[in-house]
Parts: sequence; C-alpha cells; structure tokens
Amino acid sequence: MGRFHRHDDGTVHSHGPQGDHDHTHGPAESGDGIGHRHSDDAAAPSGGPAAARHDHSDDIGDHSGYQTGPERIDVLERIFDENDAAAAANRAALDAAGVTAVNLMSSPGSGKTTLLAATLEALAGRVRCGVVEGDVETSLDADKLRGRAAQLALLNTGAGFGGECHLDAPMVAHALRDLDLETLDLLLIENVGNLVCPAEFDVGAHRKAMVLSVTEGEDKPLKYPVMFRAVDVVILNKIDLLAYVPFDAEAFVTNLRRINPTAKLIETNALTGEGIAPWLEWLESALVK
Repeated sequence: MGRFHRHDDGTVHSHGPQGDHDHTHGPAESGDGIGHRHSDDAAAPSGGPAAARHDHSDDIGDHSGYQTGPERIDVLERIFDENDAAAAANRAALDAAGVTAVNLMSSPGSGKTTLLAATLEALAGRVRCGVVEGDVETSLDADKLRGRAAQLALLNTGAGFGGECHLDAPMVAHALRDLDLETLDLLLIENVGNLVCPAEFDVGAHRKAMVLSVTEGEDKPLKYPVMFRAVDVVILNKIDLLAYVPFDAEAFVTNLRRINPTAKLIETNALTGEGIAPWLEWLESALVK
C-alpha cells in the first residue's frame, strides 16, 4: 500500500512503492492544473499545455508493510465523502444567512490568534464578526478573543472529536449550532495549528487563508505544497523579525509562486498592526453584498 492522498479536485488515490504516474494539482477553487509525475506510469488527467511538471519518484518511500491497502482507501474515501457533504451543508447554512466564512490556517506559533485579535478590533463597528476557535485542548486562544468577536464558538478536538490535528466539516457544523448566523457578516474559522491536514478538509468556508511567520523559513511552500496551493491569501507575519532571522524573502516569493501563482501575499506585523490594512480590505471585499 503506498501513500494515500487527496487532490484539489477531490480525487483520491494511493502511491505504490515504485510506480510513476502523471496527474495534476489545480490551485484552490480553480481549474488550472499543475501536472506532476509519480511512480507507476498510470494515466491521469492532464494539466494542459501550460502544466508544470515535477517529480516525486524519490520521496514515495517503501510502504510495502501495509497489508490493508484496499480497506484503507475505502475508509478514507468514505471519510472524505462524508466530510464534503457536511461542508456543503455548512456552506448552504452560511449562504442562507448571508455570512462569508474564511478558513484561517497556519502552523503553531505563526501569530494567527494575534492577527485575529487585531482583525476583530479593526473591524469592530463595521463588520459583525464571529469566530470558530479550533484547538486540540484548552480555551487559551478563545479567551484571548472573547470580547472582541461578536460571537465565539470553541472547538476542542480532544473533547469528543478524537483529538484531531485539524477541523473538519462535521466539527464546524457542531460549532455553527452555537452561533446566531443571522446576526453575523463574517465568520473567521481559526483552524488547529498544522500545515498538513487542515488543507485537505473542506469545512464549508468560502475562502481560505494562511499565516506564515518569517521564523519558519522561506522553504515552506515547497515542503507543504498542499497547504500553499489551497489558499487564496498568504499572510507573511512577524516581518519585524526579518533583521534577526535568516529569511530569504526573494526566495520565498519564488517558492510561493511556483506552488500558487495567484495567491495574494500580504506582509504583516500582527503585534503592531503594520501591514494589516490589505488583509482587512481583502476580508471586506469577500463579504456578501
């Protein structure tokens, strides 16, 4: 059994220990495919004449120890199908109430909660903001946002959701029951800190954004392409530390554009509010008119 993964178009498959095959990854919510080759020569959808190609033949690894290949794929496909149905229901409920939802993702420590706090303060009085705060344990981040958001629902994945490293659509559906959507304009969903799984689960949001701290390095788009490919906005945070950390800003932009040519890039210092204006403008432009 090879590595199982899901593509942006919802298709799923596993990679065998040796084979190469071609298929595409399109940017989030678009049909622009970026083709690449895996190791089994199986045919898959083409990305078109403009599709870029890259090779994963050296990173597949030996998964021959798995004896439950078909069963594993069947279970994962059913999980994703159930999640997608719940996500569609979440989006329908948000649409009916005229609420725009943004799924905000990052690794732990990027400054995501600090950015949210600054965002809520800046939008107070002109946009009615609700928050779904996701964490494995504790209400620490939720406590920082209470009093700033018009409404807040806390989701601890360790409390009845198996301690998952991400939010999924059924979890968010649970949180939506605690919110009066009719009194909101914008719902900010702070996902669990993780650059891997949150990108693969549709939670019913209309837009996806991520925060990256300069302390994490310029190579992250290449190391976590699913996340960077999935988002509409990348917020480069903690720019005040650029003088103190070896972050190559030019290389970061090159790496980002290689993975996601169209994502908006915003540079911020969430602690001081520097650079937050373009983020606020982007959020307000996404609101239901």
